[in-house]
Amino acid sequence: MVKDNELFSSWFRCADDCDYRADLTEVVYECPRCGGLLEVEHDRAALARRPAAEWKALFDSRFRLGPWPFGSGVWGKKEWVYPQLAVENVVSMFEGGNPLLRVDRYAREIGLDDVWVKECGVTHTGSFKDLGMTVLVSAVKEMRARGTPVRAVACASTGDTSAALSAYCAGAGIPSVVLLPRGKISTAQLVQPISNGALVLELDTDFDGCMKVVRDLSRTKDIYLANSMNSLRIEGQKTASVEIAQQLGWTSPDWIVIPGGNLGNASAVAKGFVLLKELGLVERLPRLVVAQAEQANPLWRATTGAGKSARDDVKVEPMAARKTLASAIQIGAPVSAKRALRALQALDGVVEQASEQELADAAARADLAGLFTCPHTGVALAALEKLASRGTIRKHERVVVISTAHGLKFSDFKVGYHDETLPGLRSPLKNGSVKLAATLGAVHDAIVARFGRG
Repeated sequence: MVKDNELFSSWFRCADDCDYRADLTEVVYECPRCGGLLEVEHDRAALARRPAAEWKALFDSRFRLGPWPFGSGVWGKKEWVYPQLAVENVVSMFEGGNPLLRVDRYAREIGLDDVWVKECGVTHTGSFKDLGMTVLVSAVKEMRARGTPVRAVACASTGDTSAALSAYCAGAGIPSVVLLPRGKISTAQLVQPISNGALVLELDTDFDGCMKVVRDLSRTKDIYLANSMNSLRIEGQKTASVEIAQQLGWTSPDWIVIPGGNLGNASAVAKGFVLLKELGLVERLPRLVVAQAEQANPLWRATTGAGKSARDDVKVEPMAARKTLASAIQIGAPVSAKRALRALQALDGVVEQASEQELADAAARADLAGLFTCPHTGVALAALEKLASRGTIRKHERVVVISTAHGLKFSDFKVGYHDETLPGLRSPLKNGSVKLAATLGAVHDAIVARFGRG
């Protein structure tokens, strides 16, 4: 029997279209010739020889059911991710397979008919970062098995990347190092890498400062870089697009809305849908919305804010990101900016921004309709609401919002909204608790005050 890793192959190539090519086991992140970021390229001719119906049947047969590790939402698509990786080197926490929720009540409140939320935070470490980290850490395990002297894996993080890296490295027995901006992440995010045994370094800077240090650190081959400029991460994250199409009966929505910080995930969304269409598993591409916090909006400034589109020859200029409730996307110098511009071109996309008030209210509005959203998902929902109110997104169109992290990681944000203690913000949708005497009468009066008499 011929194994899939003998049928299919993938490799690094320069994203800026020079002819550089490297094996996926090489410790390399940028093109040594032109300095461009690398992409993982697949033998698409080989993939296309399998009919679309067979791909669908294969992926459906594995979805949360297949033998280990193929029940994983990522490794169930192994042929499209890292086909030649030895199965024994896969490091999986059964990532992916996240719920795709139809949120009718919320949709009605914002004037739309068909809104879904892909809950990528319902996963092992509570964020979408698991989708990419399983691929990257598995690749490192493969490298080490082949004798590459990788001593540790390192990342700069605003919280979620560090949690994913430390968990997967701990599972694989590989040392991890995380650089965090001191005082700028939630306690829940800080405790995750500590608990998983990472070397946690809190630096007196912001994310962009941490990113500069970790890039310098990884210039030695024995410290492997785990940030999203490493395109192995993108390969795992693109499976969210495949999974969305699969959960919608192998169709594409009209729109995908995603929060954007370092912007690798925008690229991943586009890459997944483009491959789906090229191989015939979906008939059309969705349109993409990249949503940024107003306090950290370099992509919005370069496109929408400058009166340009992503099709123009634009440059995303770094900015000093200001403090935002959406701390994981408080990034002023996104390393995947070029990738995001290409993604917007490929998916006829737009960029929208959200103020602190808008993101907080959008998160609260969605929660009151049954969700429990992180502030970054609040940015995406606020962008959706703005585009719907303008008619850019039309009432009948199907929209999928990608929720990037679990709301429980940001309980202080939730409590602050409903206690009206978020600095400078109002809480028009607050729902504070009521303190009462422990009597039936007091409870009855509270019920009548809220709902009226029966």
